Amino acid sequence: MAELRNSYVKNIGFFKSFSDSSSQARVVSVAEYHRRIDALNTEELRTLCRRLKITTREDVNSKQTTSIKTDLEPEVFRPNLSDPSQLLQVDQIEKLTKHLPPRTIGYPWTLVYSTAKHGMSLKTLYRTMLGLDTPVLLVIKDSDAQIFGALASEPFKISDCFYGTGETFLFTFCPEFKVFKWTGDNMFFIKGDMDALAFGGGGGEFALWLDGDLYHGRSHSCKTFDNDMLSKKEDFIVQDIEIWAFDLRKEHISLANVSTVVKRLRTSKARSHKPSSPVDIVGSNGVYII
Repeated sequence: MAELRNSYVKNIGFFKSFSDSSSQARVVSVAEYHRRIDALNTEELRTLCRRLKITTREDVNSKQTTSIKTDLEPEVFRPNLSDPSQLLQVDQIEKLTKHLPPRTIGYPWTLVYSTAKHGMSLKTLYRTMLGLDTPVLLVIKDSDAQIFGALASEPFKISDCFYGTGETFLFTFCPEFKVFKWTGDNMFFIKGDMDALAFGGGGGEFALWLDGDLYHGRSHSCKTFDNDMLSKKEDFIVQDIEIWAFDLRKEHISLANVSTVVKRLRTSKARSHKPSSPVDIVGSNGVYII
């Protein structure tokens, strides 16, 4: 303790000799100058500062860095589901939520199609999409009990060509959770007809393909998403399918969810380092501007 006190007194005296403008300048050797500077960085002095509850600049910088890191980490948000999911566990839903388009965050998930309710039919699947204007989440469970699927930027429909935007992505929990976003290499997002529904393309292979009976499927790597094979085997048998839409009607965002939406959007802005105009969040109790 005596050593610590002496070290502290010497260092305070060192500061005082420089800060007191009325005192006579004190000349020391270069070696002595460096010795005193080194003394300021000793563990003994830091320990003494902590015991005396003196906050050092090092402590302040550390706390600021931790605070910034915490603010930038996306908050885990668990959405409200219209029905219990028979395919996704709670932790899987939370993992997927972190990668959904910002415009879907804070809104309920609505189960619009399920093979358990609607049967195995691509025609019926298309019919349930009528009138929707929202991204949709396709979740597949195959005969090997593997879970994988895709987020489509718009509802599935019959089309002569590919459609969709870069919001579309693929995901798999086989064997661990991975998300495959758009690479920008091509625009082959989604294509559907009465015989099949497909995602991705390039190199003559689809990333994910389902037949018209929603019974047989295939997964392969492709240029659109630079994805791994989503299923355990290239060809798989579908066991169950769920498709979730996001109820984007303005009255369905609650005050309880506003803070989460605000944090996610602000985090997105902070990471982009680009100025942006205020964002309006419209809820049942008014308009919130961030």
